[in-house]
Amino acid sequence: MDNKLNITIVGTGYVGLSLAMLLAKKHSVICLDIDASRVAALNQKNSPLLDSDVTRYLKSDIDFKATLQKKEAYLNSDFIVIATPTDYDPTTGIFDTSTVEIAIQDARRFNVTATIIIKSTVPVGFTARQQALHDKGIIFSPEFLREGNALHDNLYPSRIVIGGDCERAHMFANVLIDGAHLDNIPVLFTESSEAEAIKLFSNTYLAMRVAYFNELDSYALVHGLNSKDIIDGACLDPRIGSHYNNPSFGYGGYCLPKDTKQLLSNFIDVPQTLIRAIVESNIVRKDLIADSIIQLEPKTVGIYRLAMKEGSDNFRASSIQGIMKRVKAKGIKVVIYEPFLKEDYFFESPVIKSLPDFKTQSDLIVANRLSVDLQDVSAKLYSRDVYGKD
Repeated sequence: MDNKLNITIVGTGYVGLSLAMLLAKKHSVICLDIDASRVAALNQKNSPLLDSDVTRYLKSDIDFKATLQKKEAYLNSDFIVIATPTDYDPTTGIFDTSTVEIAIQDARRFNVTATIIIKSTVPVGFTARQQALHDKGIIFSPEFLREGNALHDNLYPSRIVIGGDCERAHMFANVLIDGAHLDNIPVLFTESSEAEAIKLFSNTYLAMRVAYFNELDSYALVHGLNSKDIIDGACLDPRIGSHYNNPSFGYGGYCLPKDTKQLLSNFIDVPQTLIRAIVESNIVRKDLIADSIIQLEPKTVGIYRLAMKEGSDNFRASSIQGIMKRVKAKGIKVVIYEPFLKEDYFFESPVIKSLPDFKTQSDLIVANRLSVDLQDVSAKLYSRDVYGKD
């Protein structure tokens, strides 16, 4: 693509910042955020994310800046990409999309011609409702990224899905293709609601696979069987494959827990049992793991890392937090080792800054994922990780 575009990214999390790095190689990109320290860090070429590719790109020769000012961000944009956080509250059954709605309103206040691309996860039908409220220049395009590898997944995408089939939709798809390092990327143009459903069903399938192998491991745990042997044998079938098969304490992170519950809420008028089972399976898995730990009667349980996986600094909704809360509810003392936590306490549990001190103070060390750092304390280590990988 020869024409250099002005592109605004709203939000500088994994989705927004990784996309900004991808596009700023060939286009002029400005990121809008409400966090002044984050904006200052980005303008000094310091990444707030634990992503080696983002760190490297940010320090390279790119046309990029960050700002707190809405007018500066929106005024001259050709594309405005919204990548703000959304969340689903299962108690109310409401998906909080207020950050996206506010961004659309602000964008249109300063710029009525730019095409708005929604990258935030939203309920099925949300984009169509926004088009009815505002204009047809709003498109949904889901992201399929892994935290810690977000820019890599933008550079080497499995597919590009665009919830629109107009000229600007094709133009945005070409912008993404032009920034990627792959040829022949599958591109699918759909209606916006179908694109929203693709996102939710994709994440729910991944959660289902995690839940499946966790329940296999639960069976092996209860019956004293070798979980790894069973998984290895099952995964020799090429229809199953050896990916996404390592047992854990449950699926977690930013996307899978909220997206599975959100999809379940969309089935209110549709007969189903599987989607509900996926959500409930995650709860049952945490109960079983916590009970197994409690039965060992430790006086002090050490929680090794709150982050979901290696190479990530995110511990939002991490499954090990569910284990920790269940263990604490039984009156067992819990201490935590998490290098990314600056505080001295996390939910009233002490955060031990020194790994050797953490090992000494813990009768039992609980780790969702194994680490070479724990090899010397294998005798008091509890984990269901059988492959030593994410």
